[in-house]
Amino acid sequence: MTDEAQAGFEVALQYPLAAAIAQRRSRRISKGLKSVPAGSLSYTSKQDWQPLSLLEEAMLIAATGVTGICMPDRPFQDDTGEAILGSPYITMIGRAAGSPDNAQATHFFLINDTGTYFLKPPENVDLGTEITPEVLIERAEASKQLVRPGRLDFPREFPYYLDSNRFLSNLPGSTILLPVVDTTRQYINGLLYLLTQPDGFRPAIVDDRNFYQPAGVRKWIKNGYLNNEIKVPLSLARTFRTDIEPDLLLQNVMLTMQSMGLGGWIHASVTPPYLLGHPMYSQSGPGLGFRFATPKFNLLDLLRWGVPLPKVRANPVGLDGVLEGLCPPYVTSMSDAVDIFLEQKYGANGTYTDPAYFERLFRPGLAAKYLAEVPHYTDAAIQCVKDICTYIYETHGRFPAHVDAIHVPGIWIQAHHLDLEYYSTLFAHGFTDTHGHHEERWHKRA
Repeated sequence: MTDEAQAGFEVALQYPLAAAIAQRRSRRISKGLKSVPAGSLSYTSKQDWQPLSLLEEAMLIAATGVTGICMPDRPFQDDTGEAILGSPYITMIGRAAGSPDNAQATHFFLINDTGTYFLKPPENVDLGTEITPEVLIERAEASKQLVRPGRLDFPREFPYYLDSNRFLSNLPGSTILLPVVDTTRQYINGLLYLLTQPDGFRPAIVDDRNFYQPAGVRKWIKNGYLNNEIKVPLSLARTFRTDIEPDLLLQNVMLTMQSMGLGGWIHASVTPPYLLGHPMYSQSGPGLGFRFATPKFNLLDLLRWGVPLPKVRANPVGLDGVLEGLCPPYVTSMSDAVDIFLEQKYGANGTYTDPAYFERLFRPGLAAKYLAEVPHYTDAAIQCVKDICTYIYETHGRFPAHVDAIHVPGIWIQAHHLDLEYYSTLFAHGFTDTHGHHEERWHKRA
């Protein structure tokens, strides 16, 4: 690593947060883009493409990564001493942005000139290690799982790319971070959490895509476990808020790019069905090659969903061996899916079983007390959620039914080296000090 790269790294670490927020802008014109036709403001460049270095990419990956351990700073008894759920987190690993119930359901694909990669969640990371450029590069490279060689791309036209994005997006030299969200685990967790409300306040779950009938909970309404006066439609649940995670993480990447002096912007990705390889759009190739589970034909679906072909409702459930949703065909039934989920939370090596995390959080002697006392889901809540999940899959032929198992927000972020001459030629203040000195701080060799 050159001294200049070290200098750039240090400047980025010391960059003021307030300045990064104030100076963050979309800067779309990268080195290597030969022509920007814009009438009398047209621009022609002679610069070459300049890919990001390993350290530059590692900094962006780190902005989406693990930062520590979450604190379970919440009550687990009400004001009368009755137990309330104190263990909603799916994982205790803390990340660079907030997550509902710490589901950490967002995963990233990285696209650059060398390939299209899945960024695996880190394992056994020593969070006490000093963060150096070498450590960041080592962790970033270890996280990359090659999905396909070369840059994933599509024809430069609609419906793949929108408007001017087809001239600016996913170009040589750029690095793309594409977020996708596994909704399946938090969907189960959210239902369990919802049904831990006190007696009289547990809602009746109804299916607004099946004439508002009880969603597998008729007996639970009849026996009084659920309150039929409080109805929650399945469509209201959607992703159980996991769809907010990518937005928060991408904002972190934008602020990091500003601190480093890189250009880029958050914008519409290639249209999601093409990205994943939806069977309805196979003419454009397999995309990322996701597995789609297609419901069986059911005449009632013409009324429920207004679609004549089951293939329209094909559900992206995962990428085999890379990212697999907690639903069929990766599990035999939704009842088993709930059991697997509970094992991951409360089993022998579960989130709320391993004391190692909690001993690092609590003062000596408190971790064991916490784990012994923190309430788990009740047996009734578990069985009720199994019935709901089984109903969803058996009725609609997919899980979840009202949102995709792998939700694609339809945005990605691009990072690239700016064409400073373009911004100097056209704009009074087109870039900041970190952009102006980026080359000498990160790349120039003595």
